[in-house]
Amino acid sequence: MSSKKPHHEAEQEAVEWNAERTEATIKPGGLNIVWGSDPRYWHLPEKRSNDPVELVQVCWLEVTGSVEVKHGKKYQIGFKISLKADAFGWGGCPVFMMAKLGKKGKYTSRKMKPLDHLGKEAAEIPDEKVEILVPEQGENQLYFGLYEVWNGKWKGGLLIHHAFIREVK
Repeated sequence: MSSKKPHHEAEQEAVEWNAERTEATIKPGGLNIVWGSDPRYWHLPEKRSNDPVELVQVCWLEVTGSVEVKHGKKYQIGFKISLKADAFGWGGCPVFMMAKLGKKGKYTSRKMKPLDHLGKEAAEIPDEKVEILVPEQGENQLYFGLYEVWNGKWKGGLLIHHAFIREVK
């Protein structure tokens, strides 16, 4: 194992906002990945790389992140992903995208169609974006994630290019 910690913890410098702070790109290094520091399960790109993180094999998919967003705005949350030619375990596998404001907030979730329809071309998921309205007052730390922790089947071959947060106009 490359680290004494089995999980990869997000690096804040891997979150990039555009000049207007209306869109953030969270590179793989900016994501928390369960079992991400164990090369039996994930291959992480070099720091500051634009390469995707590669899922080798897991039965518990949990990839999360968080960013501070502006009060009074609505945001879309999603991931840009692809599958390798030898990807496995995604057929009929329910994957969920979830988001909430603040650590104690209530999750908004979307069950996505199985990922086995994806190909080698990177695509944004989910098709229907998860959206969160940030109130004028209160929490503005947005927590989000991609999950498949329920079916217990092994899956692999997923490439996560980045996550994104976009202000909805």
